Amino acid sequence: MSQGPRSNSASGQGRGHRGQPAGNGQGSGFGAGKGAGKGASSAGGKGGAGGKAGAGRPSRPKGPKAFGQERFGRNLGPAKTPQTPNAKRPVRKTEPNWDSRADSSEGVRLQKVLSNAGVASRRQCEEIIAAGRVEVNGEIVMELGTKVNPEKDVIHVDGMRVQLNERLSYYAFNKPKGVVSSMGDPEGRKSITDFLKPNQADRLFHVGRLDQNTEGLLLLTNDGELANRLTHPSYEVPKTYLVQCKGPMGPGIGKQLREGIDLEDGFAQVDSFKLVDSSPGKVLCEVVLHSGKNRIVRRMFDAVGHPVVRLVRLEVGPIRLGNQKVGNVRPLGPQEVGHLLASVGL
Repeated sequence: MSQGPRSNSASGQGRGHRGQPAGNGQGSGFGAGKGAGKGASSAGGKGGAGGKAGAGRPSRPKGPKAFGQERFGRNLGPAKTPQTPNAKRPVRKTEPNWDSRADSSEGVRLQKVLSNAGVASRRQCEEIIAAGRVEVNGEIVMELGTKVNPEKDVIHVDGMRVQLNERLSYYAFNKPKGVVSSMGDPEGRKSITDFLKPNQADRLFHVGRLDQNTEGLLLLTNDGELANRLTHPSYEVPKTYLVQCKGPMGPGIGKQLREGIDLEDGFAQVDSFKLVDSSPGKVLCEVVLHSGKNRIVRRMFDAVGHPVVRLVRLEVGPIRLGNQKVGNVRPLGPQEVGHLLASVGL
């Protein structure tokens, strides 16, 4: 990478705001949107010229909004980075007295790379760079003449990774009930491959799994490093579920699930519990947890005496099912990918 004068300002991590509702219920099929309205909290990203965010609010980046035209990711807010000490992305330091090669013929101008990646228009990208919102290999870059190597350099905008590797693919799949979480099934049952385009399955794999009777969001990618981090317990990626179970539900069940339950394979607890709706014989709840244990939601509700009737996963980290149709596979937008990478420290 060839850069202009570097800035020594350190970008501060602010606290984010709650996002927009996850959808209107069309994707989950639970009806008129009840329970589908929780947005993922987003911690503050890196604001203008490296300043720290205020105590209770994220810093507002100066200048144009990055990825402002993206349909699914436009309400995600600032990028959220992991809170665990070992999960944050490493910063690559450069030598203090390196030479500026902004006018070199090597590389591609930074604003062109950002514009081609869908961040904003070329002119808006220049404003974003000048505001100190862009990092290249861990260093804030404000020189418009800076040239980079898209295949080697790591670029972040507002603390969010801009994925420049065109060989990597990222998709959201709204898995129907009865489909097994595999790319093929020897027993002939419907699998993920049945919903993909020809030859698409050759280069994709699923991140984690949902049991055959569980519906909802399943991420597909060929990015091995991202998949490993998303499934690793140290990154504590939250997952949101809409749970329909037998009712009525007595008082104290939510508290019991939050405090934790001893299961046969160890202690388990939800991060949050919300009663969404109830009708004779049925209760609709929303739970958030970061455990990736097999059938964990069903086993926890069995343990408190409320077997699950229907289970839909609405969110994985910053990615939301929203109103995506059942059985549909859609590519993630650049901002969604950036938030997903940021959530595991990439």
